[in-house]
Formats: sequence, C-alpha cells, structure tokens
Amino acid sequence: MFWLDDPQAPHPEPRLEGETQCDLAIVGAGFTGLWSALLARQRNPGLDIVVLEARRSAAAASGRNGGFCDASLTHGFANGVTRFGDELDTLERLGVENLDAIESTVRDHGIDCNFERTGMIDAATAPWQYAELVETADAMRAHGYRVDVLDRDGIRTEVASPTYEGGLWIHDRTAIVNPAKLAWGLRRACLDAGVRLHEDTAVVRVSAEAERIRVTTSHGSVSARRVALATNADRPLLARLRPFVLPVYDYVLVTEPLSAAQLASIGWAHRQGIGDSGNQFHYYRLTADSRILWGGYDAIYHFGNRIDVELEQRGATFDKLANHFFATFPQLAGLRFTHRWGGAIDTCSRFCAFWGTSHGGRVAYALGYTGLGVGASRFGAQVMLDLLEGRRNQRTALRMVRTRPLPFPPEPFRYGVVQLTRWSLDHADRNQGHRNLWLRALDTAGLGFDS
Repeated sequence: MFWLDDPQAPHPEPRLEGETQCDLAIVGAGFTGLWSALLARQRNPGLDIVVLEARRSAAAASGRNGGFCDASLTHGFANGVTRFGDELDTLERLGVENLDAIESTVRDHGIDCNFERTGMIDAATAPWQYAELVETADAMRAHGYRVDVLDRDGIRTEVASPTYEGGLWIHDRTAIVNPAKLAWGLRRACLDAGVRLHEDTAVVRVSAEAERIRVTTSHGSVSARRVALATNADRPLLARLRPFVLPVYDYVLVTEPLSAAQLASIGWAHRQGIGDSGNQFHYYRLTADSRILWGGYDAIYHFGNRIDVELEQRGATFDKLANHFFATFPQLAGLRFTHRWGGAIDTCSRFCAFWGTSHGGRVAYALGYTGLGVGASRFGAQVMLDLLEGRRNQRTALRMVRTRPLPFPPEPFRYGVVQLTRWSLDHADRNQGHRNLWLRALDTAGLGFDS
C-alpha cells in the first residue's frame, strides 16, 4: 500500500515480554495514541509512558487514509451545524488552533511528511449539489470561513473535469500530508522524548487491580496508574463501547506519477484536496510525486462488525472507483493504478469523535472519528489526557465531549439498517438529493451514516 510501502519505514520496536509498570499506558500507536504520548510527555516531562501497538505504528487507519488533515472537529461544517450548533464557533476556533498546532509540531520536530496547507474544494457534480453549496457558503462565512464560490467555469479553471457543475474552495482549513510519514515522525518524537514503545504487542484485556490498571498483552502485562485507549475501529477493549462503533471499509486507488503533459491537462495548480458533494462521495488529492490518490464512495460494512485482512482488497470496488476516476478525468485515459488498498473506519452515529472514562476515571477513550481523524486525533488525545487528569477546561466543558452518540442496533438489525441506508443514499444522489422516508427518519432520530 502506497504510504506504508516506503523503504524508510522505521524498524519495529521490540514486543513487550514480561511485566512492567508505568504512569500512563496507551493502547494503540496510530495518530491518537502517538499524540497522546507526545502531549502527555510535554505536559509532564517526568511521566513514565508506555505505548502498546498490536501491529506496527500507523499500520491501520493512520497509515491507510487519504492524507487530508482537516481543521474540522465535527466531520465537516454541515455536521457541526446540525449536531453542535450552540457551540460551533468554539469548535471551529479550537479546530483551527489544533491544525495550527499540528503544523507547528511538524516544523518544530522536523517531520518530513509533505505537509501542504492547500485548502479544500467541495465539487458539485450535479446542479442540486451546486445550489446547496452556494447556500452553505454564506453560512460558512458567518462562522469565520474564507470561502470562494466557484461556478462551472471557475471550478473547471482550477481543475479540469467535465463532471463539475461548480464548487466551494475552502481556504486554509485543510492540509494534505503523507499520513504514514506524519505518524512515523510523531513516533520518532515520542521515542526521542523517552516514551517506551512496544510493537507487535496485542492487548487482550484491561482490568482493575487495587489502585492501578492491569493491561494484559499476549506475552506480558503493564501495571499503570492511568490508561488511554486509542484503538480506532478495532474491537473495543471495553465491552460497553461495542454498540457505538461500526467498522466500515473504505477503499483507495493511487495512480502512477502523471507526466508534465498529463498534469497540465488537469490544471490543479493550487493542489487543493477535493471531495465531491454527493451522499456517496469521492475524495482525491495529488501526492508529492504527482500521483492522484482517489478513494471513497463504496464504503462497505461486513456483518457482525467483521474486521479481516482479506477485506482490504475488493476487486468490484476497485473497478467501480477506476470507472469513476476516468469519468472525472477522461483526458487521463490509459493511466495506470499502481496501488490499491482498503481499511476500516471507526464509524459512529454522529460521525465525529466521542470520549469517556471507566474504572473510576483511570481509563479514558477516544473513538468514532468516522474517517476524518488525521487532524482531529490530536484534539481527541488532548481531551483524553484532560479526562485522565481530571481537568475542567474549555475542552471538557463542551457538550460534544460530555455526550455520546446513539448506539447502533444489534445484529442482524445492524447489517440491515446499514444496507438500507446505503441504498437510500444512492437513491438520493440519483434523485436530486431527495431524502426518502428512511433517511428523514434517521435525521429525526439523530442517527447518521457515512457513505
């Protein structure tokens, strides 16, 4: 897979053997876990921190995503307005501060992850989508966004596609990055700061033990004063969380590098990230070596919350994505795809992260980013640490932090609900965005499903 297949990938740290103790144990060495370790060390340089990772750092969602590092903490403006309108301005400000801090960390630690603050284009591929974007632009400006409305000619001047009917260029609030290199840079910063990391170390159980928490692994255990769970789409270690997270597989293609002539045929001089505006949407961006990463649209849930390495390849979806790619960029006919992969997203019913504690406040968790966690994971880590430290501050006072999403129903209803929702979203895209009775019922109930 493109990001992780890098000859400069770090060698794994040794797995945990036997028993050890620490102040803070962190389960998971993706973005949330690595940010938790680095920020905890910065807050308290004397803290003894152990990070446990079942595979390699960034091997799951943190190294498999599209590399969109967004300021949004709410999975986009529209979701924020709908669910957290009363505190949206605060969330937007915190989100921009969070993205600024990520950029500063990349600079201060010399993390070579191709960080480019390019902004984002929301592309309309149907007239009804453009009408909605124009309406959204005014609301965004009222909340401090710098946004340009692009008509058909305007967007095709930026990026040449016959499918575009218009769009919004949202400045400043999105960076494109190499996500694996960002994670590996955070990993290096953690190790340099004295954090102990054990890879190939699967955690099988978290349990209370007098005044400490026992984190049991395949070949040993850690006795910790506090524990932070950063497990993303993997089966939650706390049984109470299992109804709240649904693993959805997302799939990605990456092309061979474009020639100068091919790149000129598209334009894309400002290198923005792009997402189209349907309910079932594509996301795409240029890489540092002028490839196009193209993903999304065909998100797949497998019965029983199944997660398996064999689900990371799905020929039918890759064929569909390729057909959509060449419909968007017919001038690139004949371009080859060199990489294809899939990975599980930790979907929750409100689309954005949620938090909580257990074991008398000695264990905290952050889950549910629903595919927009490259940037939001740093904020998620901050909140987890706040909760473990018992801090009362602006972050922990947020309703977004104090509440949880609605749970998903048990199987077999869960699978049926997901399939009906996917069908309904596709039907809406083919019918000028008209939401049928089922989607309107979900809206009323406060349930949401990503495409």
